[in-house]
Amino acid sequence: MADDAFLQVQLCYAAPGLQILQDLQVAPGSSIQQAILDSGLLREQPAIDLSVCKVGIFGKIKTLDTVLRARDRIEIYRPLIADPKQSRRRRAAHREQADRP
Repeated sequence: MADDAFLQVQLCYAAPGLQILQDLQVAPGSSIQQAILDSGLLREQPAIDLSVCKVGIFGKIKTLDTVLRARDRIEIYRPLIADPKQSRRRRAAHREQADRP
């Protein structure tokens, strides 16, 4: 198969102390899951669990069976450690307490 028969995509994953940005060539009709599996990333980073981690393309959440298009950037998102709303409430309460005489 010639190189132009493949789609160029990128795979991104970040964790504390780790950034992965990998260029991939995938067959037309490949899904996000297939591209991630074929990349070897799950063997190199066994902590990534696709049943828990969300995935997306350019910041938009997608399902693992989403079909890729040329120049897509696949992103694997880590689960949130804390609820952002709860964190904001905690910070606001802390600031309010600090402002009291």
